Amino acid sequence: MDPREELEPTLETRKATILRAIVLEYVDSAEPVGSEVLANRYSLGVKSATIRSEMSELLDLGFLRQPHTSAGRIPSDTGYRFFVNEIQSPIEVDDSSKVGVREATGQNDTLLPVLRDTVRALSRLVNSMSVATTVRELDVTVRTIVVSALGPSQVLLVLALSNGHVENRMLECPAGLTLADVGRANELLASLVGKNIRSMTRQKTPSLEEGAPHARLVGIIWNQLRTIARSITRGKLVTDGEEFLFAQPEFRRDAGALSSLLTELIDGESLYEAISPGEGTRTVTIGTENRDKSLHQLSVIRQTFYVGNQEAGVIAVVGPTRMRYDQGIGLVNFTAKALSESLTRFLG
Repeated sequence: MDPREELEPTLETRKATILRAIVLEYVDSAEPVGSEVLANRYSLGVKSATIRSEMSELLDLGFLRQPHTSAGRIPSDTGYRFFVNEIQSPIEVDDSSKVGVREATGQNDTLLPVLRDTVRALSRLVNSMSVATTVRELDVTVRTIVVSALGPSQVLLVLALSNGHVENRMLECPAGLTLADVGRANELLASLVGKNIRSMTRQKTPSLEEGAPHARLVGIIWNQLRTIARSITRGKLVTDGEEFLFAQPEFRRDAGALSSLLTELIDGESLYEAISPGEGTRTVTIGTENRDKSLHQLSVIRQTFYVGNQEAGVIAVVGPTRMRYDQGIGLVNFTAKALSESLTRFLG
């Protein structure tokens, strides 16, 4: 069974009860769960042999995994998905957590400081990594773009966008550049006016006579434009609580690999893309449901926040698949709501 597919609630009551017990036990202990543990700690109404038989069937159905021969069982991504969809209910956020979230979301009146305070508070409430993203500016177009000579070795690139944003960049000139070369470069730049800034991230450098001074200048300008466009369209990413991931038993064995993974995710586009919901993305994505393979050991609980009726970004918790989904979903939902209320009050 593909864990990325929707599951139908096909488990009979006893199997679902046993699966719930295994998930709860494994979340708390991080150790494979055996039938004896379930028989001793949970009122399941059946003997250990029957529990063992049911666990074997759950394994065959793909809801459990057996990490080692003769070991107990742990939930699979499919098992977690069934637990999230059919068994668990979000826990009501307690009053002290509500106070902490509201204090974090209400301390500043500009977006990024609010997000930094909020992800810090959320990460400590769930003891996991928390992330916030802002939406990309996808509809921004080029209003004006011009390059001016400042001397024999420098030019000034000025890019003005439809949202009022202006970029000024000092660029080093190739040797032998003339004012006529600068004029030719401006003729090419004029073709970008009115174009979407996002298209510039994929804009190819115009094909010009190789080695000509203005061709080298155009190459420098185009590289700079791609850098500016990527920066503007990426949106912002705010993270906190990475240390909580290192404290998890499943990651302590190879902290170096986790450190490299987090650096790659945060510095690149992967984490932003994983947190930002695309069309049809679930509120919770578990392990292999994440599109990026580097996130297959992790689960993401996300919720969109708003300024008024306009989508402003996403707040999320990132942790091992062995996480407290009932607690995390409730807190993320409450935080997104509190964040929306604060941002609408300050910025709306």
